[in-house]
Amino acid sequence: MTDHVAVGLDGSAESTAAAQWAAGEALLRGVPLEIVHVEEWLEHPPHTASTGEITRRWADALLEETAGALLALHPGLEITTHRRGGLPPEALARAADTSSMLVLGSRGLGGMAGFVMGSVASGTVARARRPVVLVRASADAPADGAVITADGAVVAADSAVIAADGAVVAGVDARRPCGELLGFAFDAASRRGHRLRVVHAWTPPPVLSYAPDLDPALLQEMSRAVAVALDDMVAPWCDKYPAVEVDRSTPVGQAAVHVLEAAHDSALVVIGRRIRSSAFGAHIGSVAHAVVHHCTVPVAVVAHD
Repeated sequence: MTDHVAVGLDGSAESTAAAQWAAGEALLRGVPLEIVHVEEWLEHPPHTASTGEITRRWADALLEETAGALLALHPGLEITTHRRGGLPPEALARAADTSSMLVLGSRGLGGMAGFVMGSVASGTVARARRPVVLVRASADAPADGAVITADGAVVAADSAVIAADGAVVAGVDARRPCGELLGFAFDAASRRGHRLRVVHAWTPPPVLSYAPDLDPALLQEMSRAVAVALDDMVAPWCDKYPAVEVDRSTPVGQAAVHVLEAAHDSALVVIGRRIRSSAFGAHIGSVAHAVVHHCTVPVAVVAHD
C-alpha cells in the first residue's frame, strides 16, 4: 500500500522536525502517517538480552510519545508506528518503496547554510524508488509555531495546518524525460496553492564554450531552442494542473547553482535521481548531491528512469 506518508524517527531533533513536516504533508494529501524506527541490532543482536529489552522499550516510548504529540496537534490524522529491523538505509528504503514518500531529517551545517546528509540518509536516497524528502531541524518547523521536543512533548501549537510560504522549485533536464519529477512537483504546488518554478540550466557545447568570441546570435538561437524544449516538456503538466502558475527558467551555467538560487525563498525543492544499478554502489548524481547538501529548505529527491 503506497497511499500514506512515511517518516524515519531516531530520536534526534532532525527526525522530529521531519515528523512534523511529514504530518503536515499527510494532512495535505489526506492520507495516514507511518512513523518508522529502525533497530539495526535486530539483524546484529546485542551482547545481552537486557540491552535489547532496554532498546526496545526506548524505541516504543519514542514512537508512542511522538505519535501522541502529533495527534495532539492534528487530531484527525491517522498515525501508525512500526519498529523495523535491518540496516537503516535498506530498511528505510523499503519503507519508502511502500509509501507515497519517505521523510527524513538532515542536520544543518551550523552557522553555514545547508544540509549534512549522513550515511543513512544518503544510502536511503540512493536506494529508494519512491520520493524521499530531506528536512532540516531549524527553519523547517511548522509555520503554525508548533514545536515537538526530541522526547515527543508538544511545546506550542496554534493551528492544525502546516503551510510554508514560497514557491515549489523543480530542477529538471529538458533533454531527458523526467515525468515522475514533474508530476511530483506539480502535485506539490497544486496541493499547496503555490507557484511552481521550473529550472533547466544548460551550457553551450564544449566546442563552443571555449571559443574566444561566441556569436551572440548563435547563443540567442540556442537559448530559444532550450526554452522551446522546456515548454514542450512542461506543457502536458500545465494542461493537467491548469490552476498552477508556472515560471520557466533556462539560465546558462551549472544546474545546482541555479536551482539553489531559485530555492532560497521556496517552500520545497524537487530534484531528480536517475535510477542506476551500478555494481560499484548506489549514487544520487552530482546535481542532486550538491542541492541536498546546500539547500536550506526541504528537498524532495525523486527517482526516475
